[in-house]
Amino acid sequence: MSVAVDSHLLRNQSSDAPLVALAALHAAVLWFYPTMATVALGLWWNSNTVSHNFIHRPFFCRRGGNTLFSGFLTLILGFPQELWRQRHLAHHREQRPRLLFNRQLVVELALVAALWGALAASAPGFLVMVYLPGFLLGQALCAVHGYYEHAAETTSHYGRCYNWLFFNDGYHVEHHAHPAVSWRELPALALRDARVSRWPAILRWLDGAVLDALERFVLRSGFLQGFVLRTHERAFRRLLPGCGLRPNARVAIIGGGIFPRTALVLAKLLPGAELVIIDRDAASVASARRFVDARVRFVTAWFEGVDHGDYDAVVVPLAHRGDRRRFYAAPPARVVFVHDWIWNARGHSAIISWLLFKRLNVVVRVAESDSSPSLC
Repeated sequence: MSVAVDSHLLRNQSSDAPLVALAALHAAVLWFYPTMATVALGLWWNSNTVSHNFIHRPFFCRRGGNTLFSGFLTLILGFPQELWRQRHLAHHREQRPRLLFNRQLVVELALVAALWGALAASAPGFLVMVYLPGFLLGQALCAVHGYYEHAAETTSHYGRCYNWLFFNDGYHVEHHAHPAVSWRELPALALRDARVSRWPAILRWLDGAVLDALERFVLRSGFLQGFVLRTHERAFRRLLPGCGLRPNARVAIIGGGIFPRTALVLAKLLPGAELVIIDRDAASVASARRFVDARVRFVTAWFEGVDHGDYDAVVVPLAHRGDRRRFYAAPPARVVFVHDWIWNARGHSAIISWLLFKRLNVVVRVAESDSSPSLC
C-alpha cells in the first residue's frame, strides 16, 4: 500500500525516495545534533546530492509537492533553494546568472529571514558561535567543490566510495552531457574521453599540487634525495627481472621533471636503455636536466600528445593528472610501471615506502600483437 502511495507522490520511486528520506534525516541530525560540523558538512553534502538532483529532476509528481520540498530544503540549508536553482541552471547553459524574483524566491527569502531571525532571538550565542561559522564553512566547501569540478574543464571522478556517498556526483562530465538523466543512470553513460581525476572534487587540490610541493622540497635536501632514490631503486630491482625488457629498451617517463628519481634509477639499472622524460612543465624539465646526463632525452609536452608506439616501457608517476585506471586497462606500451597509493596493489607489485604511502605496480601486455594487459 505504501509503495502505491509513494508511486503517486514521486516521479521515480527508486531514484527519488532515497534522496527524500536522506533530506529528512539531514533535518533530524540538525535538530538533535546542531554542531558546527553537522551544519557545515550537511550543507555541503546536501547541496551536491539532494538539492542538486532536485534542481534537475524535481522529485514530486505535483507542483505543490515540489514547492513544499523546495521550501524544506531552504530551511535545512539556510539559503533559498530557488536561488541555487537559478544559478545552477544558468551554469549549465554557460550563461551569466540573472536573478529572477518570482513567488517561490520571495517565499524562500522570507523563510530564510524567519529562520535566522528566530535563531537570533532565541539562541544568539548558538547563531554566532555555531550556526554562522558552520554555514560559512559549508558555503566554502561548496565553493571549493564547484571550482574543482570545472577547473580547466569539467572533470569526472569514478571512485566507488565517493560516488556511493554522493549519488554518482563524480560522473560530472557525464552529468553535463546528460543533465536530465537520473543519478542511477550516469555510470552507464561513462565517457571514454572524459577528463578524469583520481580525487573527488573537494580533494582535487591534492591532484599534483601537494605532490609537486613535496618534490620541490626534496630538491633542498641531499638526505631526502638519497632516501627517495634508495626506496625507488629497491622497488624497480624487484620488478624489472619479470618484465622482459631488452637492454636497449626505450622507456618513457611521464612527468619526470623536478627531481628525476625514476630516470636516475633506471639509468643505473638499465644502463643501455634510452630514457625519455615527457613533462609539460618547462621549469620542471629545466630542474631535471641538472641531475642527468646526455643519455636522457626530454620532451616538453603532455603525454597524451606524444606518439606512444615506439616505447617499450612507460612509467606513470603518482602525481599523474588523469585516470590511472586506463593504464591498467589499456597499457600504452608492452610494459607499464604505475606508481600508485600503497593501498592500490595490482598484480606484481612492490612497496616503495610506507612513509611515502607509495607502491609500484606493473602491467605487461601478453604479446606485442596482443593489446590485452596482464598484471605481471
